[in-house]
Amino acid sequence: MDTVKEHEEKEVMEQNKVSQMRSLVETQDPTSKDVDDLMIRRFLRARDLDIEKGSALLLKYMNWRRSFVPNGFISESEIKFDLSHKKLFMQGLDKGGRPIVVTYASKHFPNRGKGGVDEFKRFVVYTLDKICARMPAGQEKFVAIGDIEGWGYYSNCDIRGYLAALSVLQDNYPERLGKLYLVHVPSVFMAAWKLIFPFIDANTKKKIVFVENKNLKSTLLEDIDESQLPEVYGGKQPLVPIEEC
Repeated sequence: MDTVKEHEEKEVMEQNKVSQMRSLVETQDPTSKDVDDLMIRRFLRARDLDIEKGSALLLKYMNWRRSFVPNGFISESEIKFDLSHKKLFMQGLDKGGRPIVVTYASKHFPNRGKGGVDEFKRFVVYTLDKICARMPAGQEKFVAIGDIEGWGYYSNCDIRGYLAALSVLQDNYPERLGKLYLVHVPSVFMAAWKLIFPFIDANTKKKIVFVENKNLKSTLLEDIDESQLPEVYGGKQPLVPIEEC
């Protein structure tokens, strides 16, 4: 356990690195002057406070954002396929003030149409931007509940889509995920999980919790008050589709 003095020293050291990283990034991309210190800190932390690696990740993100989200936002008309399945909901805050998101894996289907995996990536960006916009002042993370009940290997398995979503989250929204609860996990899902797991970075792996069915409500209540817990898990919050938030 760090002492108060050690904690303060770490904060000062981290802030110094944020300042150094800002200077480095601004010399390579002047538009980064509009980036706040909290974003710089997230990208820095995502690379274990390595200034050069954190800077490279942030610069890559800024180029990606200009290219992938040229209008500054993803419109619902661009993601009709994924919105139509009503697979993602948001409502309530956990005890730390983090927005709660619920997603149903059985309602996700590979997009084999014209939009393909790129449309799903746009849906992920749309979702993450919505979540970030709902975060209370001073909060930088969210909590997700991934409900795997009813997931079928032949109907729902979308390894390309899963890896694309993971890449969007890890590369472009680092240090945003606070915790991911995986609930109602069928044994058949573990075959797909073994293919995805090697691509999850170490920081993200620490935030993933597999929840046993018998301990579902009690586990969620450790971090989420009953008044904020979704009704489907024994709480009092109705689920609201992401597009209505």
